[in-house]
Amino acid sequence: MNNKNDFGFGTQIRKSPFFDATVKWGAKDFSVYNHMYIPRDFGDPEQNFWNLINEAILCDVAVERQVQIKGPDASKFVQMMTPRNLSSMQVGQCKYVILTNQHGGVLNDPILLRVEEDVYWFSLADSDILFWAHGLAANSDYDVEISEPDVSPLQLQGPKSRDIMVKIFGDEILDLKYYWFKKFIHNGVELIISRTGWSSELGYEIFLTDSDHGNDLYNTIMDIGHPMGLKPGHTSTIRRIEGGMLSYHADMTINTNPLELGMDKFINLDQDFDFIGKDALINISNRGLSRKQVGIIIEDNPMAGPNTRFWDVIKNNAVIGKVTSAVFSPRLKQNIGLALVDIKYSDIGEELQVNNGTKLLDCKIVKKPFYDPNKSLTKS
Repeated sequence: MNNKNDFGFGTQIRKSPFFDATVKWGAKDFSVYNHMYIPRDFGDPEQNFWNLINEAILCDVAVERQVQIKGPDASKFVQMMTPRNLSSMQVGQCKYVILTNQHGGVLNDPILLRVEEDVYWFSLADSDILFWAHGLAANSDYDVEISEPDVSPLQLQGPKSRDIMVKIFGDEILDLKYYWFKKFIHNGVELIISRTGWSSELGYEIFLTDSDHGNDLYNTIMDIGHPMGLKPGHTSTIRRIEGGMLSYHADMTINTNPLELGMDKFINLDQDFDFIGKDALINISNRGLSRKQVGIIIEDNPMAGPNTRFWDVIKNNAVIGKVTSAVFSPRLKQNIGLALVDIKYSDIGEELQVNNGTKLLDCKIVKKPFYDPNKSLTKS
């Protein structure tokens, strides 16, 4: 590239409303997620990890597009899309949900927000749920409107995030419970602020409802938070694997089901409501799983970065699965990863091998998450 602002972008992929501010604060490279550019490089990813776990980082996650379900039948329609029982969900509450197709395959794992009595937002991972929802609505009699609202989230994550949020938004932030949200007005702009985030740390998501104010909001947060330890950053692959958090297109796809991914607590098969994929998941449960997602430790020198392709998992000279995510954790001083393996070789302590394309490496199945399994940090 010719200069720091010349990234060779085209018009077919959208820019975030925070784009210019992220470049101002040091974004060096971008990738694409949900048809939008996302900053993925503010320097050393290991330093980004330490910034997250010791202080706080601000992440542009406008790529988490919202699919809005609105109308008299919104609650029924949303319940039809997910295996998780939503009957007790209240306005102001967030829930992690899985969306499945008719075969039980995972389409997305968004955070669901109940914004109003008859308005919900799916805050998406990387797949086109807007099209899926339109298709479902077109082939049903539900009285709903499907749209993508002008909503773009930021994530402020890390142990200093609460103090920074109080400094900016006041003591009302202290009343915000884990997986709940409140509406705020800041500089005349409506925001929705939730106690959620993709970091396994204490944190908040700030949903901007007017994209014209994106750069102003990012700059304001950084200007106020920077003296308190806030750094510009990006979602940390190291921390999310430590926390056992799954990434769509890597650890799960349309060809994986939530039961083999260990998501049983989000799947209510024995309750009265119907959802797309219920029969398929019941059949999968009845016949038993053929594979299972596990945590692994890979014995080798520290990996230079995360895996960029799926690595074969080997047992007795046969391929019995694949590594979906792997990275070196500087805190744990180990190469850690997530793998999808044959159920026969999925027990804790099972010794396997990984082919990283260069050599065979010994690995062992261990418990996951690798760090803070009770999520005491995120719930603090």
